[in-house]
Amino acid sequence: MVIKKQFLQHMEFRRDSVQSHLIYPYNLPVVKALNRLDFHPKITYFVGENGSGKSTLLEAIAIANNYNPEGGTRNFNFCTRNSHSSLAEHLRIAKGVRPKTGFFLRAESFFNVATEIENLGVGAYYGETSLHEQSHGESFMTLLTHKFRGQGLYILDEPEAALSPQRQLAALYRIHDLINDGSQFLIATHSPILLAYPDSIIYQCSPEGIQTVSYEETETFQVMKAFVNHPQKMLQFMGQ
Repeated sequence: MVIKKQFLQHMEFRRDSVQSHLIYPYNLPVVKALNRLDFHPKITYFVGENGSGKSTLLEAIAIANNYNPEGGTRNFNFCTRNSHSSLAEHLRIAKGVRPKTGFFLRAESFFNVATEIENLGVGAYYGETSLHEQSHGESFMTLLTHKFRGQGLYILDEPEAALSPQRQLAALYRIHDLINDGSQFLIATHSPILLAYPDSIIYQCSPEGIQTVSYEETETFQVMKAFVNHPQKMLQFMGQ
């Protein structure tokens, strides 16, 4: 058997093992339509409106790969609030080689991860300044620069949450460097900048389920393009 160099190859949803498809998260359209998803060896994106299920799906993939539900490395084992779904229990992940490192980042629980880093006394591995003494955007860029390394599997849920457009572009450059050093990324995002990496696959989550789309076909790109090109028209509802 030939083992591919990428860390995650594909994922299958074992729907027959689910007791009820009428309860969360199995009643979400994205889960109802889920069968198999192939992962890109460089970046696999998940996009969609709030509540579409993209973060739920990404969380389940991270947990199925032994990451802490609230984020961090595989060595993190803390719980601030047990709120993750049971979806991970019904996923089968086809893996290739084992990554040397990795990280699961969630914008909504990054504060808890930073606290755990301080509690563990491993802050030196994350730069010279405590993550709590930096802005949210600065702490994420510190993480990208000092903790993320080559040959890693990185699962990022809305990493743009506290990043300016300039910082988003800087993050994309850093992601590119890490990819060139053998890393693989799974990213859920609303950012048309972070979404712009050309050698990737994009899964759009919607009420119709989940489908592969091009960059230009994403709602993220279309809304941003319409607004930037015609801001006055887009703001007509404000009576301007």
